[in-house]
Amino acid sequence: MSELQAGVDAVNLLRNIGVGIAIADAGDWTVSFENAKFFQWFPSEEDVDAPIPQRIPGFDAAAAVSRMESGRNYKLEGETKGEGRRTPFRLSVSKIAETDPPTVLVECYDVSKERQAEYMLESYSGIAERRTKELEREKARVERLLLNIMPKTVYEELKDYGTTTPQRFDAASILMLDFVGFTNMAISHDPGALVSELNDIFSAFDRIVEMFNCERLRTVGDSYMAISGLPDPSPDHTQNIAKVALRMRRYLERRNTAHSHQWTCRIGINTGPVIGSLVGVQKYVYDLFGPGVNLAARMESMSEPMKITLCKETYETIKDDFVFTERGDFEIKGFGTKQLYFLEGEGTRRLG
Repeated sequence: MSELQAGVDAVNLLRNIGVGIAIADAGDWTVSFENAKFFQWFPSEEDVDAPIPQRIPGFDAAAAVSRMESGRNYKLEGETKGEGRRTPFRLSVSKIAETDPPTVLVECYDVSKERQAEYMLESYSGIAERRTKELEREKARVERLLLNIMPKTVYEELKDYGTTTPQRFDAASILMLDFVGFTNMAISHDPGALVSELNDIFSAFDRIVEMFNCERLRTVGDSYMAISGLPDPSPDHTQNIAKVALRMRRYLERRNTAHSHQWTCRIGINTGPVIGSLVGVQKYVYDLFGPGVNLAARMESMSEPMKITLCKETYETIKDDFVFTERGDFEIKGFGTKQLYFLEGEGTRRLG
């Protein structure tokens, strides 16, 4: 093959490849050769002999010369300015002949697919980030719901192992509360307003329970059950549940002075052995069983409006820290005869 034929073939190759190619003079940046792709991307709009800096957006001739004098290529990224859809490009200028001024090769590559891949990657990354945040929010919501029905330590065990082990507590304190005449209230009052008021009251009870490191175990209808001394043992669990009972009653007394709708409660407290366990397969409920719970329920049913009732065994535990009124002996179903007391307040003065 002759040198002439080889040169012709090389020129034809440059004209037809998908890369924009131009050869220019680095002095005035006039183009001596350009292929169709380069002309398509960077047309001469007015002057057919327009130099490279006028045809390529953002081209810095001085920076290009400086880079090549230091032995490096000048690089630029941007978008073509031809008619129709703009094409993102990556451009490289390199010295190909040590003439004066130097002859340079301008290579321009279409990076549309690369940019599209970057955009898709960013888009997928954004979607994944949003999904992760949604999952985190859902996880937090589920955690809040579970913590509403079980103590935190039980929840942690369930989360770590997928199951929980029933535990026996030799001494825990239980509070039972319900409202006097709630059935009639439910019939005679607007249901929405009644539930709203009950929700306000139970929310206040929750705050009181939390103040003394106790746990709200459950609410069923108008009944409220709180516990102290489990699952984390506390030497002051009986004192704490007594303080909770007194503050619940005080809250209702103050609320009743400011509202026309009066709420009257009965409260029973008891200290005794219980078993705590998570029950259910699809719907979890943390519940307590045992004589300690049963006797607390009996104390609540034996109590009187706006009174707090407890038996002698619980009284003996906290008698030096609170004020009591002796009620006498009562027959308690399942427990025989027991001496009962009203818890009146904090202090050491005994009432007759």
